Amino acid sequence: MLTTLFAIFASSFVIALSGALMPGPLLTATISESSRRGFIAGPLMIAGHAILELGLVIALLLGLAPLLQLPAVFVATALIGSIILLWMAFRMFHSLPSLHLPWGENQRRGNHPMLTGILMSMANPYWIIWWATIGLGYILYSLRFGLWGVAFFFVGHILADLIWYSLISAAVSGGRHFLTDRLYRGLIAVCAAFLTVFAGYFSYLGFVKLSTLI
Repeated sequence: MLTTLFAIFASSFVIALSGALMPGPLLTATISESSRRGFIAGPLMIAGHAILELGLVIALLLGLAPLLQLPAVFVATALIGSIILLWMAFRMFHSLPSLHLPWGENQRRGNHPMLTGILMSMANPYWIIWWATIGLGYILYSLRFGLWGVAFFFVGHILADLIWYSLISAAVSGGRHFLTDRLYRGLIAVCAAFLTVFAGYFSYLGFVKLSTLI
């Protein structure tokens, strides 16, 4: 039994890490927040991400899966997500003229990193798709071993995110002493541009899916 639980943990960790390594809104936001707030930004954003995912796991266990698999849910998630990303990008672009080093002076600006972690997760329609398919399948398998199985799956999943995004935060915040005001603003501008691209891509996917439903 214990061997099986650790196998669930290890496989969940590897699968989650493979997803975390792919660029996305959460990674872009982590880079931006870490340049302003330091190392703690990454763990705090994953804490928000974990709270959202824990709620989703509970909802899936209670039977939410069929609803998440509806095409209309993908459309709504993609379009609403694109709006959230555009809003975040606009705020970042708008703040550029007033941004300056030292980084500590900017710690209290903008959303709390935990809230940003929640928003960036919700803004990605593929996050919903992953949980409605791969995640659900893994939960159902883990549930064969009781709640301990689900717990080992979830801890392995979140630990992968925590380790990767903590490394990203450490790398970004560790180099803050070498950042000039110009480089700092450039970094934020690039992050905002990437969020805009993601917003456009998600919006496109949402409208394409919507056209098949009309």
